[in-house]
Amino acid sequence: MDYVRILRDLREDADKTQTQIAEVLGTSQTMYARYERGANELPIHHLITLSRYYGVSTDYLLGLSKER
Repeated sequence: MDYVRILRDLREDADKTQTQIAEVLGTSQTMYARYERGANELPIHHLITLSRYYGVSTDYLLGLSKER
């Protein structure tokens, strides 16, 4: 599974909107939507923030590991 799908699945599983996650990252909803679509690459500092927020490893977020 690619990381854009994982981003969306984690967000939906947490019952959060793109706007809510964008606020966590300190970015706009439009930019976060671009991350979820794969139109823009997720910056490393956002990757780390989301990893902590969802309580999963960065490897899981990137689709490199099935272990959360």
